[in-house]
Amino acid sequence: MTDKPFLLDAFLPYRLSVLSNRLSAAIAESYSRRYGLSIPEWRVIAVLAHAPGASAAEVAERTAMDKVAVSRAVRRLQQTGRVSRRMAAGDRRRSMLDLTAEGRRIYDRITPALRRYEEQLLAVLDVAERRTMDTLLSRLERRARELAPPVID
Repeated sequence: MTDKPFLLDAFLPYRLSVLSNRLSAAIAESYSRRYGLSIPEWRVIAVLAHAPGASAAEVAERTAMDKVAVSRAVRRLQQTGRVSRRMAAGDRRRSMLDLTAEGRRIYDRITPALRRYEEQLLAVLDVAERRTMDTLLSRLERRARELAPPVID
């Protein structure tokens, strides 16, 4: 046991969560106001833009979102005509999701603004720092998948 106090503000998972929440909220404000999308809905659209035919479970895995949140987002996107669902040819239990023309149009309208926002955010880092950050985040993501949850007595 250590005598060092636990400081939430210095705890890496907390810091990453706060940063992620701040960035996601700032970005979501724009696409929510313009297109009425929630964060989970946008993430589904973004995944399907590069992985057409993915299942809801695959979207959940790629985004680390809860399956229920993905299911709700998919249902709303279907209702608004932005995503379509079809059954897999070889497995009638598996459904495949695709962007509709409207979903693709929204994706194509949102992504340039997101790229500009990302560039503005990263402007405080030089090229070497960006590469280092990318390497470190990749290593932390891999390690997080390997680790079991903490044991709390």
